[in-house]
Amino acid sequence: MAMEAAEIERMIREALPDAEVTIEDLRGDGDHYAALVVSQAFAGKSRVQQHQMVYQSLQGRMGGELHALALTTKTP
Repeated sequence: MAMEAAEIERMIREALPDAEVTIEDLRGDGDHYAALVVSQAFAGKSRVQQHQMVYQSLQGRMGGELHALALTTKTP
């Protein structure tokens, strides 16, 4: 079962309320997305830690409902 872009965005925003989130469906299949997440919460964190924060917000759906997510994280 695929995941909707709006659901991905909602979950990220719940975990990172100040985040600016842009989701792009890369193949139009609901399984392959690219996400740009900009949040002050990433300040002082390594890129790996930033990505872990986003993956945690998805509550274990990576690899299941969400097959692929190309992730870019930034601070404002």
